[in-house]
Amino acid sequence: MRLDINAFFPGYRVSPLGEADLAAALALCQSNPLYYRHFGIQPTLENLRENLTALPPGKALEGKYFLGLWQGGKLIALLDLIAGYPEPDTAWIGWLILDQSCQGRGLGSRLVEALLEGLSGAGFARVKLAYIKGNPQSRHFWQKNGFSPVPSDSEEARGNGALAPMERVL
Repeated sequence: MRLDINAFFPGYRVSPLGEADLAAALALCQSNPLYYRHFGIQPTLENLRENLTALPPGKALEGKYFLGLWQGGKLIALLDLIAGYPEPDTAWIGWLILDQSCQGRGLGSRLVEALLEGLSGAGFARVKLAYIKGNPQSRHFWQKNGFSPVPSDSEEARGNGALAPMERVL
């Protein structure tokens, strides 16, 4: 099932990101040094290029949405979403990052709510994600948006810390 993600975000131009968009994506990522300090790497064209097609084991590319949200010709957010992972009725947010100039005004929460409403309307029952445990800003943001910690038997190391899984039932 292909999702009509454009319909989820009225008022924004939503497009799959490709090679031609990597410079704009890199500039957006570089505007978020705090995120990258927690993650333990710096954004580069190479690691962004890898993210264009990165998938969990057993997942096909047609379920991946690596998107840019544009407003007034400016890239304001990146979203990496995998539909039907890890279960068929679940969507996985691999990444949501806003340009720093757009933060602190509720835009991130509005985008999350629009995404969740769209996914619910498309028949998904839950949305999962994981943040880096050492990043209290991410934990607070996702909890504020209705996500709850999920107990996990194993923790995957990523960057400077372990990943902490969360989910929201739709």
